[in-house]
Amino acid sequence: MAHYTAQVLWLRDEQDFLDNRYSRKHVLRFDGGLEVPGSSSPHVVSLPMSDASAVDPEEAFVASLSSCHMLWLLSIAAKHKFRVDRYFDAAAGAMEKNAEGKMAMTVVTLRPEVRFSGERLPTREQISQMHHEAHEQCFIANSVKTEVRCEPVF
Repeated sequence: MAHYTAQVLWLRDEQDFLDNRYSRKHVLRFDGGLEVPGSSSPHVVSLPMSDASAVDPEEAFVASLSSCHMLWLLSIAAKHKFRVDRYFDAAAGAMEKNAEGKMAMTVVTLRPEVRFSGERLPTREQISQMHHEAHEQCFIANSVKTEVRCEPVF
């Protein structure tokens, strides 16, 4: 069993807090030492209490699904001896009320565009199959109730 950690740090500093107009800016720390500015989404908590330039949990969720899919796709392509030169995904998530009436990220759509080179190039069918396998193997997609769609760009 593997364990993963992250640290989240928020400080009140001189803010009143009790007036509910406190900054949602915080720091996300990862085990490799990287620190990323975090905040609530401006779609959820209005500016200036949110920081639009920071990563919000919803963006991190979408990025996590996209990154996991990409890592599996790269692994699968290498296993099949297809050389990947570029992988780009303009992933998007939809936040709305779910079947239980709770706000949730209900759908995340991945739109990966993969460029291959070399003498051995995959067919569209092989690319689609690799995306399917990547989705099936993705630890993050296997961990959430959100519908995760993959719509490769050819």
